[in-house]
Parts: sequence; C-alpha cells; structure tokens
Amino acid sequence: MPWARARAVAATAAALGTERVPLSSAAGRILAAPVRALAASPAFDTAAMDGYAVAGCGPWRIAGRVLAGRPGWAGTLAPGVAVEIGTGAIVPDTAEAVLPYEVCRVDGDTVSGAREVKDHIRRAGEDARPGDELVPAGRTATAAVLGAAAQAGIDELTVHRRPAVAVLVTGDEVVTRGVPGPGQVRDALSPIVAALVERAGGGPLAHEYLRDDARLLRSAIDSADADVVVVTGSSSAGAADHLTSVLAELGARWLVNGVRCRPGHPQVLAVTAAGRWVVGLPGNPFAGLVAGLTLLEPLVAALAASPLPAPATLPVVGAARPYPDGVRLAPVELGAGPARIVPGARSGSLRAAAIADGLAVLGPRWVTGGRAAVLALP
Repeated sequence: MPWARARAVAATAAALGTERVPLSSAAGRILAAPVRALAASPAFDTAAMDGYAVAGCGPWRIAGRVLAGRPGWAGTLAPGVAVEIGTGAIVPDTAEAVLPYEVCRVDGDTVSGAREVKDHIRRAGEDARPGDELVPAGRTATAAVLGAAAQAGIDELTVHRRPAVAVLVTGDEVVTRGVPGPGQVRDALSPIVAALVERAGGGPLAHEYLRDDARLLRSAIDSADADVVVVTGSSSAGAADHLTSVLAELGARWLVNGVRCRPGHPQVLAVTAAGRWVVGLPGNPFAGLVAGLTLLEPLVAALAASPLPAPATLPVVGAARPYPDGVRLAPVELGAGPARIVPGARSGSLRAAAIADGLAVLGPRWVTGGRAAVLALP
C-alpha cells in the first residue's frame, strides 16, 4: 500500500467512548462535550483592586473594611462614604467604584483621590452565566480550560477515553536490561512505542516479552486487556515471524499488509474478530520508528479523538537515495533554512534519528532542495 494511503487508513479509526474524569485527571484530554458554566463568574460584584469602595464624590469618610472571603458590607454606601476593600471582596451594592491604594490619600478617617476611567469592579456574571458554553467539544483540556472550569463551579469533565495499548515484544534474542551478550539485542522499540502513544493521546501501556512461539503470540493477543496491541519483531516473513498466521487464526480483518516505504516496509494493521486493533512493527529499530509514525501514532490519535497536525512541508537538502516504488523516510535536522538530512541512517540503527528533529518523506522523484513532508519526532 502507498505510504500516504496507509497512514490515512490508520487515521480513519472511530473514536472510543467517553468518560467523566475529575479536573485533576483531565489535563491533555480531548473534550467529548462542551464545558458549560454551572455558576456565574464572578458570582458577585467583586473588587478588582485593593483600595476603597466609594460612592458619590470625594473626599470620602472611611466607614469600615471588607476583605475577601468575609461577609459583604451590611449597609449601603451613601454618597461621600467609603469602605476599605481587598481584591476579591464583595463590593457593596451601592458602590460606584474602587479607588486603588495607589491613587488614594488617607488623612485620619478620610480618603481622597481622583476616580479613574475604570471603576475596578468586576460585575457578577460578566465572564459567564450559568449554562454558558465556555469551551466547545473537541478541544484539548489545557491548563486554562481546567482553570475556567473550576471558576465556573465544575468538578468533572466529559472526555474521550484514552486507548489502552499493550506492547508484545517478540524475539528469543531480545533482552530488557544491561549490555547485550553474544546473539542478543536490547529492546529499543518499547521506548519508541511509549513516546508515540503518549504524544497521540494514548493511555495505559502494558509490556510483555515473548519467545518466538506462535501459540504464545496468539494467546497474548487474544487475552490482551487493551484496545490496541502492538507487536514488534514478528511482522515480516521469516521463520520466526508468526504474526501473519496468528492473525489469520484470530479471524482478523487486514487493513494494511506492507507499505511501499523504506525503511519499514513489513508493517501491519489489522482488527481481530474481537474488535482489537493490532499493529505490527518490524524489529529493526529505525524501521520500527518509521512504522510507528506511519500506522501506530495516527491510529491511537484517531481512537483518542485527537487528530494529528498535518506535517510541515519544507525544502530538504542532503544526500539520500529515493525509493523508486514508494517513499524513503530520512532523518532531518531543522533550523532557520531548509531541513538537512542527517547522514548515516540505516534500518537497524537509531543513531542518525537520535540527533534528528523529524523524518522527511522523500518521494521517488525527490532531488536535493526539493520540498517534502516532514514528520516531527516525539
């Protein structure tokens, strides 16, 4: 399948269900319903500055003090009367303005000063009234969104559920810690998968390491408590690559079976009969990163209702050999000018990608200086 089509197919997955979460757990989540105010904001006329609430013309006789969190002034302010007031305190009903301390002169129990154009009073409901829509559905719950919700009396938000992801790392040669011994390799793909899933809005991530055994792989996929199962190192056609046969046994519907790109050709996207998504990534680390950006990240983002931004299109310079039958993804560094290809990229090595800012998607007719889509690296 062409690379662009494969990535688009992964992005067509329907979003998962919704859930209610407290504000403390909602940061970064995608709103599944509008945020509507439960209370007026402000809930009462409140002082916007420390100073004196006054009525009429000055000078004013100071009749008392009102502070935030305390009961409001019991009486009314007659013309020529003032009460000292703190920011956030309830403004007396008949107050016409708050004079900031900076413009006041106090002499005993009398305050004088010139009233400013602003009255420094925030009127009840001027920001929002009960029922007002504060933020539409589909937006990310940012820090400001959470603060606005709290101001409006809201304790929970309705958000899209984050897809749970299980990572099945296959291979008798894979080790998880320390320096690999003869015939062994470190698991380099699990950290990549975790970074892609987090950026795409995915949720809990579980890991399991499997020997090269078809029965173990089938059992792990079939029993995974996850919306998406990522299988690393079993997507090709070698003697130890069992994903194709296992998916057939599970009655899976294939959406992508190989992509016309280099590196990362043997990548898989399927849905089992039980409705579980399966993404197969090649075991070579750089190829696995390419496949993760091609299929895994757009799939997780679609399930989380968090569409990915379109890649930037930039001039790309440097040495890379285009792939005649598809696209080549090359690591690039970004700066003030064109994207520059980092030399030395190989399917089994992440060294070039580790110092890159993105991957350029080079078409078969690309020449140095030509424009190309650039995927940002997490």
